[in-house]
Amino acid sequence: MTRHPADIQEKAREMFLKSDIAKRYCIKDIRFIAVPAGFWPTYIEKQSIDVAWGGGPTLFDNLYLKGLLRPLQSKLALDAASQVPDRFAGVSMKRIGKDGKIYWVAAAIASFGFTVNRDVAKQLGFNVSRLKSWRDLASDDLGLILVKYGVPALAIANPLQSTSNTRIYEIILQAYGWKEGWRVLTLMAANARIEEGSAIVRDDVINGEVMVGITIDFYGYTAERLNPACKYVLPRGETIVNGDPIAVVKSTKNPEAAEAFVAWALTEGQKIWLDPNINRLPANPKVFETPEGQKRPDLERAFYEAMRSKVIRFNDTLALETEYAMQLYFVATLIDQHTLLQKAWTRLLKAYYIDHSIDEATFNALREKLTDLVNYKDPVTGKEVVFTLQDAIRVNKILQKNINLKEAYMNAWREAAKQKYEEVLKALGG
Repeated sequence: MTRHPADIQEKAREMFLKSDIAKRYCIKDIRFIAVPAGFWPTYIEKQSIDVAWGGGPTLFDNLYLKGLLRPLQSKLALDAASQVPDRFAGVSMKRIGKDGKIYWVAAAIASFGFTVNRDVAKQLGFNVSRLKSWRDLASDDLGLILVKYGVPALAIANPLQSTSNTRIYEIILQAYGWKEGWRVLTLMAANARIEEGSAIVRDDVINGEVMVGITIDFYGYTAERLNPACKYVLPRGETIVNGDPIAVVKSTKNPEAAEAFVAWALTEGQKIWLDPNINRLPANPKVFETPEGQKRPDLERAFYEAMRSKVIRFNDTLALETEYAMQLYFVATLIDQHTLLQKAWTRLLKAYYIDHSIDEATFNALREKLTDLVNYKDPVTGKEVVFTLQDAIRVNKILQKNINLKEAYMNAWREAAKQKYEEVLKALGG
C-alpha cells in the first residue's frame, strides 16, 4: 500500500524484481495499491497488506497507534534500518515502540520551502537573496511588483488540490501562530497567482512565469536540474523536515518477504530517489557512496543542507484537528474572493507608496483590517464568531460529522471576506 505516484511504483517494481533479495526470497511480482490516506486503517484491517510505503509520519503514527504495524524482526531488515540516521535535523527518523522495537523507518526525507528563479528576479531588478522567510513572500515589495507590472511574482496552490501546499500553510500557521499566520497567508495570496496544483507552481517557476513558488523539496531539486537559474530555499527556523516512512503491516501473510522489501527499500532501493525524474532525498546516506550516488553531488549537498537546517517543532495533532476547516476557509476567503482581495491590496499599496494619498498609520491600519480573521455568522448556531484557532477546531469537528454543512460555512466565510475587502476599498475611495 503506497502514497507514492506511479513513476516511483514502476521504478521500484523494475529495480526490486531484478535484485538479489527478490531472487533469494522467490518474489516474482509486487502489487501496488494506492488508497487515500484516510482509508488506510480500514483497508489494512479488512485486507491482507504486506507493506505500507510513503505518506508521511502522521499517517504512519496513526497506523502505529491503532496497532496496525508489525515491528521489524529479521536481521536483514534491522541491519538495513541501522543505516538510516536515528534523527535528522532534530527529527526522529524511526518510530520506536515502548517495547524497544522499530515499527517504521524513514525511507526518504522531505522538507518544505520555496523555489526562486534568479533570471526572473534579475529582469525585475529584485535582489532574490532577500527572500529568506515565508513572511518575505507576503511583503509589500512583492506586492509592488504586481502593482508595477500587473503580473504576480509569486505562485501558490489551492490547498484542496495539493497536500504539499496544505502542509506549507500549516507550517506557516504554526511558525507564526494562528492569527499572524493568517496575515502572512492572506498577503501571500494577495501577491500570488493561485494554481490548481503544486506541479503547476513548480513549472511556473521553471518556465520563468513567476519569480518564486512554494514547493516541496523534490520539486525544488527538479527545478534546479531543469533550469540552472532556479534555487530551492529552506526558510530558516520556519520549516519542517519529515522522514517519509516504510513499515511492515500487521495483516501481512508474507512477513519474511515483506521485511525483505523493506530492507531493499532502505539500501539498494535508495537509488530510486537519485533518478533525475524523481529527485528526492534518500534516508540512507550510504547511497551517495555508490556509482549512481556519486553522479548526484547536488542531491548529496541538499541532503546535508537539510540535515543542518533549523526547523520548528511541528504539532501534527493540531494540524489534523484543523486541516479541513483550514483548507475550506483558505479557498472561501483567499481563492473565491481572490480578485477582490488582490484589488484591495494593490489599491492600498498604490495609495501609500505611489500616490502618497494616505499616511503610514492609515496604511498599517488598513493592511491589518485586510488581513484580520473574518467575523462571520455561524450557520449552525446563528452566533457571530471569529475564525480563531479554537473556532477552526470546533468547525473541523462539525464537518467531520456532517460534510453537508461545508457549503454553508464556506458561504459564511466568503461573504464575510467580501465585506472586509470592500470596506478596505471604500476607505481608499472605492
